[in-house]
Amino acid sequence: MKNIVKKTILCILYLSGFFTLFAQQDLSKLSWKKVAVGMLTEWYATEQAANVAENVLCHQTDIGGWTKNTLFHKKINEQDWNKVVKTGIGATFDNGATIMEMRFLAKMYRSRNDERYKKAFIKGFNYILKAQYDNGGWPQFYPVRSGKSVSYSGYITFNDNAYINVMNLLRDIFTDSDEFRSLNLDEDVKKQAHDSFYKGVRCILDTQIIVNGERTVWCAQHDQVTLKPAKARAYELPSFSGAESVNITLLLMSLPNPSDDVIAAVKGAVKWFDEHKIPNMKYERYRDEKGERDSRLVPSPGSDVWARFYDLETGKPYFCDRDGIKRATLEEVGKERRGGYSWYNNAPSKILKEYPRWLQKNDIH
Repeated sequence: MKNIVKKTILCILYLSGFFTLFAQQDLSKLSWKKVAVGMLTEWYATEQAANVAENVLCHQTDIGGWTKNTLFHKKINEQDWNKVVKTGIGATFDNGATIMEMRFLAKMYRSRNDERYKKAFIKGFNYILKAQYDNGGWPQFYPVRSGKSVSYSGYITFNDNAYINVMNLLRDIFTDSDEFRSLNLDEDVKKQAHDSFYKGVRCILDTQIIVNGERTVWCAQHDQVTLKPAKARAYELPSFSGAESVNITLLLMSLPNPSDDVIAAVKGAVKWFDEHKIPNMKYERYRDEKGERDSRLVPSPGSDVWARFYDLETGKPYFCDRDGIKRATLEEVGKERRGGYSWYNNAPSKILKEYPRWLQKNDIH
């Protein structure tokens, strides 16, 4: 009997300390992404999480989305936030915005069953539907920002996985993933998510760059009317993208029972990646003797890398400074952009590795 009492007391003490640990976590050094979607499940049931959720609820825009780079787990400067809203910049999918907040609210609802979280989630979902173009694409911002310097905010935006983040969320909704199951979403919502997702797939196929009748890859952003590659910031010119095209291709490869169009798109992208790899090199980002950021390519036997941008006419890698002038080598770019931007990556190697299994799985010859 004494042992049972002792174990019970120890268990109570342990659980008390366990929940105190979650309640008192220092969030100040964590990113919003970590707090939104990367905490242990138990944390989302704490009062600390509920306080963060109040911030998220209070700062949802009237149209349903959220602003970018807003640290909801910290004290928000309301004056600065109001300025952002009043400028008309409003909600966006850039830098994970809106999608992270929706995933966070789903976690909160599962843990605390507060109907306000579900209501805000649905409002965010409706924002996604409103923002989608008839051709299936999504802009970076919706409503689109005004002004020539930010005209790219209306382009169909693959940059930084904005488009793919939306697509993955929609798929998680209509497949009733574990993350969203507790929301008990209406079948109509799931159907809307399904239809929106496959409109998005159609847009991906329609924006794929075709050269001499052959499918290749994508640009980081495409004109929302012509669907052609488009320019964003001064150093982000129209190009073949060796970065954003990776997750686009992986998404197509994840589709069940791929259509002939999807198969052709994947085959074209894989061929392009295989032909444009830079063998026996790796990309190194470092700080120089002054502590300033820099980057370079260094020899690395057996490693392959791909440039972020390839010229649409020559098919060769190019690099840009803030003056928008193409350079043939990274060394020609000033240190600020050379060290402050990601110019190469090795992510396409995942595609080349997965491709044979994808062919076999789908019985493609």
